[in-house]
Amino acid sequence: MPIEQILLALAAILTFGVGAQWLAWRLRLPSILLLLIFGFVAGPGLGIVDPNSFVSNELLVALVSVFVGVILFEGGLSLQISELREVGSAVRNLATIGVLVTWVLSFLAARMLLDLSWSLSLLFGAILTVTGPTVIIPLLRFVRPKARVGSVLKWEGIINDPIGAMFAVLIFEVVSSNLGGDFGAASRLVVFGLLKTLGVGCGLGAVGAGVLIFFLRRHWVPDYLHNPVALMLAVVSFVAANHLAHEAGLVATTLMGVILANQRVVNIKHIIEFKENIRVLLISTLFIVLAARVELNELVDEAFFGLLFLGALLLVVRPISVLFSTARSQLDWKERIFLGWMAPRGVVAAAVTSFFALRLEDSVEGASRLVPLIFIVIIGTVTVYGLTAIPFARWLKVAHPNPQGIVIVGAHGWAREIASALQEEGLTVRLVDMNWDHISAARMAGLKTFYGSALSEYTLENIELEGIGRLLAMTHNDEVNSLACLNFSEVFGRSQVFQLPFMEENVSERKEDSPIGRSLFGSDNHFARLERAFEGGASVRRTNLTEEFDPQDFRDMHLEKAIPLFLVTEAKQLLIFSQDSTPEPRAGHTLISLVPEEKDASTPSRAV
Repeated sequence: MPIEQILLALAAILTFGVGAQWLAWRLRLPSILLLLIFGFVAGPGLGIVDPNSFVSNELLVALVSVFVGVILFEGGLSLQISELREVGSAVRNLATIGVLVTWVLSFLAARMLLDLSWSLSLLFGAILTVTGPTVIIPLLRFVRPKARVGSVLKWEGIINDPIGAMFAVLIFEVVSSNLGGDFGAASRLVVFGLLKTLGVGCGLGAVGAGVLIFFLRRHWVPDYLHNPVALMLAVVSFVAANHLAHEAGLVATTLMGVILANQRVVNIKHIIEFKENIRVLLISTLFIVLAARVELNELVDEAFFGLLFLGALLLVVRPISVLFSTARSQLDWKERIFLGWMAPRGVVAAAVTSFFALRLEDSVEGASRLVPLIFIVIIGTVTVYGLTAIPFARWLKVAHPNPQGIVIVGAHGWAREIASALQEEGLTVRLVDMNWDHISAARMAGLKTFYGSALSEYTLENIELEGIGRLLAMTHNDEVNSLACLNFSEVFGRSQVFQLPFMEENVSERKEDSPIGRSLFGSDNHFARLERAFEGGASVRRTNLTEEFDPQDFRDMHLEKAIPLFLVTEAKQLLIFSQDSTPEPRAGHTLISLVPEEKDASTPSRAV
């Protein structure tokens, strides 16, 4: 194939992949759905991308395997062991009992509904034990379910991928070695293979994490090489583990990520942010390439029975698996029902299936059917769960229909005062900051915090957003405020992100620019002005408005010098004063305002 055509195909893969991610962000849709559509358009649709024409099957399988390993390494970096205190038993059971139940039921459904051979049905059932963290995590951002159920879904999605892929490889070994009729030999192969894969994967994953921590702690690696070295060690661990045991590489990279995420010896925030960018690029490339290899006529041929099989997965297999796995957990029945309605498949399922189909298509009749069938499952689960997750979660009351809580970017002194006033009114507040002194002071004040960058994908994926529906960006940096609003608008929507107005000295430099978020507390109350007010003795006060002490009395008392910040209604609805919105206070409301230092301390306002 001419080099020009190869370069054109590579450019198309990147363009379609990044374009699909951007469009998904704009439309607030699961990115995987648009990636699949763009892949079909670029491949069988327009014929621009045909991976088989410029890369061999063996090289494609190798690249896909490494990409998936890096994606799971990044996923492991988002897992905090502390989340398992309440949901550890549920996660453990879903990764063991749930995997086995899913395998058995999926195998039976594939045999009865798809008319696959016994061996292919066993293999296809094993593939379907993996879920999709690349789909689940973005969905959790939009749904914002209760912390327990959100943690279970995140852990299950990331942990089940290497476990399910490893299990599928062992079943593949049984199928390809013609041991299907010898139950004893097949069982021994699976058990010994499982133990070997887990041992090798866990050992090399721990070694990879240990080496990176050792080097970083002793400053043997310059700052600009931290990210390349981390990526290199993840890939080396993956390749070494895979060389010693099939699919042990996925276990190694996942465990390496988990160890790094939970150690406290070295700071890896910058590594996490780098891996987020790599993950987006790898996922985009993988789905475009894999979808481009699928023939649309194959999807049409399998559509009818594929949809029947999809219905069985949604309505029978997943609910029964969750029922058995969470029987004695701390989850209530509503959380269990929601878990039973969330099991999308993603990139690992597509990659593993493509790998097996390539290996078996010459030796096992019907193996080529696996690829269109898995894409029907992926498209179907992503579409169904993507469209129904939010209304279903709110109907079950595992997510707030109108969350009133707030994320505040910036945990400096007067941001903590504002957060305390809101928390005193019973509202959920999270303070986000990269300054550890600010975070420590906030925690000492009894405020909930998140230590990290508000601009990071890692923060979006890991901050607890239960009961939260708005963002207030209140740092001294106008660019950070704007970018934080842009980042969180993906979750809350543009109407629910607010930022302080640009500071006076910066306005002239930004004649063509405007804030991303809505202008908080009015057009003149920028950071420097509020900072001067607090330095001059102003404080945040909560005032209960009554018939005897109405809004006009409040204005008269403070000579209209007070700056209104928020209103909290009788129903605990939060109304925010901004340039484009001035709520009308009335009796029964609580007014939260910035009040100048008073000579006379007698006031019905309650200082925070």
